[in-house]
Amino acid sequence: MTPQSDEDEVWRQIVASYNQPDSAEQPWPDSENLSLEEPEPEPTRRVVKASEFEDDEPESEPEQEEDEEGHYVPEPPPPLPKVDLTTKLAWVALFGGPAYLLVAAMSGWDMQGWALFTAVAAFIGGFVALVVRMGDGPPNDSGWDDGAVI
Repeated sequence: MTPQSDEDEVWRQIVASYNQPDSAEQPWPDSENLSLEEPEPEPTRRVVKASEFEDDEPESEPEQEEDEEGHYVPEPPPPLPKVDLTTKLAWVALFGGPAYLLVAAMSGWDMQGWALFTAVAAFIGGFVALVVRMGDGPPNDSGWDDGAVI
């Protein structure tokens, strides 16, 4: 017999026994068998009387003084950069065009061709303006080396 035919025979046996009920003949590991005759041990209990604690005084921990030395206080964040008028208009166009189309469609307004064209052109124009103004070089204040700073 070839290894392939042995494997095919094993698969045939698996498929044939798929719908058959489980029999008690299947071997189980001894660790899986539970004995109903052995009672579970009861948990042990200990009664503690107050007199046992009177002799032992708890050691008082020294109060920790709150000092400013261990706390990190971050620097205030830098102010937001000033945005010029062109960038503001580009952002308004980028979001304003689709917002107009969404509101008009949800309200059931009759949109003219020029309004659709203007909204789509505003979206595209705002996107292009922001991408062009993005710049692809290092910032001007980075010095001669634009590598990592350790």
